[in-house]
Amino acid sequence: MGTSRRRILGVGGALVAGAGLAGLTGCSSGARAGALGDPAKGDITVWSWAGPAAEMRALVPQFTKRHPGIGVTVQDIGNPAIWDKITTSMAADGAGLADVLHIGVDYLPAYTDRFPGQLADLRALGAGEYRTAFADGLWQTVSLDGSRVDALPWEANSGGFYYRSDVFEDAGVDVDAIDTWDDAFEAGLKIKKKTGKYLLGIDKPASQQDSANFFQLLLQLQGTMYFNLDGDITVDSPEAVRAMTLIKRMNDAGLVNDISGGWNALIGSIKNGTAAVLPSPTWFGDVIEEAVPDQAGRWGVRLPPAVRRGGTNAATVNSTHLAISGTSRHQAAAWKFVEFVLTRPRSQVRIYKNKGIAPALMKAYEDPVFHEPSEFFGGRRKGEVFLEALKADSPAFNYTSDYARALKAVTDAQTRVLLRGADPATELRRAADQLAAQTARKVAR
Repeated sequence: MGTSRRRILGVGGALVAGAGLAGLTGCSSGARAGALGDPAKGDITVWSWAGPAAEMRALVPQFTKRHPGIGVTVQDIGNPAIWDKITTSMAADGAGLADVLHIGVDYLPAYTDRFPGQLADLRALGAGEYRTAFADGLWQTVSLDGSRVDALPWEANSGGFYYRSDVFEDAGVDVDAIDTWDDAFEAGLKIKKKTGKYLLGIDKPASQQDSANFFQLLLQLQGTMYFNLDGDITVDSPEAVRAMTLIKRMNDAGLVNDISGGWNALIGSIKNGTAAVLPSPTWFGDVIEEAVPDQAGRWGVRLPPAVRRGGTNAATVNSTHLAISGTSRHQAAAWKFVEFVLTRPRSQVRIYKNKGIAPALMKAYEDPVFHEPSEFFGGRRKGEVFLEALKADSPAFNYTSDYARALKAVTDAQTRVLLRGADPATELRRAADQLAAQTARKVAR
């Protein structure tokens, strides 16, 4: 969502199936699928990164009080290093693989497709009990055909619309009256004329992998993505053409700032107040507060406009999950830890308070912390804004094992549209045909 989330979340990127096998020690390996182990004892290892790893580590003392026979070691592997490390271990039939794995939503199908059996089917451990416990659409995303449950949802990020309330006021624009992105376009024209500021920013030359995140948001607001649930290619669907045409229209009108250059360029644009709007997910609110604490009260947050009038303004744009190694000797013990972290509201509330990680677990939102007004965002109840999105009907999205290829194809198409003025429909059709040639998938036309 307009950020270098891959650096933190792991959204996007290719698996390196041919990585070397050196340095893999200290983790469970070698058991075959179905060896669940003793649910009351065993030493398990958890792989995660940065803040999520720290939060799970902080929960270990409470967990071991309840389960004294289970020892837990949480390792901060780093992001993106964790993806290569998981891939390397899976390619070696689980050698050195941790018992519990923190996985981004777009990596999950790549692991399950390319390494069958390397993730445990959580149905055998009791995951079915929680089928309705999480935000709508997330269960289907980790169990597309219903035959397996490969992970449990943890973080659920909804698309958001962070905006400079003072800029809108200076331009005489009522931000709450913006119902569609066409309305946002008209607002952008007034903002540019009266304040000189852009409406939003995009990494136009695609210097970073996530430069098409705004395009992807527009797709998800229309209930679609790069592939349909059958795995067919949809990057040139009518919804995709509509989204790219809207972006071109904004760019041609001078409303889109170029924020190429990575994370520092993005943060710099926030500090400089270059654009009036940041169409970014739940977690990005904390980034804004940390970047510009002196701007408290000059920001607001709401859900994004719909793409079409009467359409939805709610979309779960990315998520992370906890999975269990299919070759772990301690799957039952690992499941106890996953349950403790993800299905216990108290655990998720603590994590949210410390790191701002929005839970997929709906019962967690009963805590008052999600309903407090934010002084920074002008008294808006940020937690309630995104809770509204999680309560909305949301489809499952099929990322497939070819998400990284699709991402490259659409970012290249977007660059040609933004920098060369190319026709959106033509470029997206080219992207779809390229993707079909690379993957042997069918284009859904």
